[in-house]
Amino acid sequence: MIQVENLVKQYGDHYAVDHLSFTVEKGQILGFLGPNGAGKSTTMNIITGYISATEGTVTIDGHNILDEPEEAKKNIGYLPEIPPLYVDMTVKEYLLFVADLKRVPKAEKNRSVAEAMELTKITSYQNRLIKHLSKGYRQRTGIAGAMIGNPEIIILDEPTVGLDPNQIIEVRDLIKNLSKNHTVILSSHIMQEISAVCDMVMIINQGKLIARDTPKNLARHLSGTNSLDVSVKADEETVRNILASIAEIVSVETEPDEEEGLLYVHIYAQEDTDVREKVFYAFAGANVPIYGMNLREMSLEDVFIKLTTSMDGAEAKNLKDPEESGNEPEKEEA
Repeated sequence: MIQVENLVKQYGDHYAVDHLSFTVEKGQILGFLGPNGAGKSTTMNIITGYISATEGTVTIDGHNILDEPEEAKKNIGYLPEIPPLYVDMTVKEYLLFVADLKRVPKAEKNRSVAEAMELTKITSYQNRLIKHLSKGYRQRTGIAGAMIGNPEIIILDEPTVGLDPNQIIEVRDLIKNLSKNHTVILSSHIMQEISAVCDMVMIINQGKLIARDTPKNLARHLSGTNSLDVSVKADEETVRNILASIAEIVSVETEPDEEEGLLYVHIYAQEDTDVREKVFYAFAGANVPIYGMNLREMSLEDVFIKLTTSMDGAEAKNLKDPEESGNEPEKEEA
């Protein structure tokens, strides 16, 4: 659906985008992450045709954004971080105006506007002036505008900035619904948002791609191990003797809780290994009661911080493009 090859945007000696290449498959929700100044907005502006690239190509559904801009842009709906709304228009007037800008055929215009309002749940606000809407409903109006003409691709730049928690949840649900019929690129600084709605994550830093995978796979690869927390009623020596029989366990740390009379055990196992079943049966076979068991993973926030602050080039290369090694990334449930 989207293919970006060797994309460069240079301002003097500064590379805002530095030889960036990636693809986005049809029906995918791609989370686009990076620190401020990493090149996210510049990349999205190039993809949408707002600005030109210094080098490289962007192909949208087989159409080069530079050589066939009109055909390529027909496939894109874009919501910038600050929605370009005309606040003295009503919601419906604005969406009809957008439909005219997108050259939606007259016979389809009212239907396209009605469908966009229905999907974003703003139909009851269609006759209200945009300046009288809350920020959440202005965002919904902006998303509805991006949907006019039923483009294959929806690109959303920080769609929940400034919204309250309830509004954020509503917009997340809306994005999930969009993915049923659209390919979605979502840029956000809110890690919980990316984890909640995206089945693929791409992280860039200083204009370069440093990682692309599912949130789950990124966490597993970066930690290098699977971590399991277990609370048991036993002494440390007994626990270590029991766990010594499980070859997949890399290391064990213990922490006594004298008040509860339990021992908290932190188990680190080899990557791609789930030792929960073996741990359970090992303790059960030794008549040691388990009071709790929890599989611990790095959060996406932990992944982001590690990748953008302390990762060296060799580590980043291993995470950059899972398809190149023949390993298809596991798809997360949205």
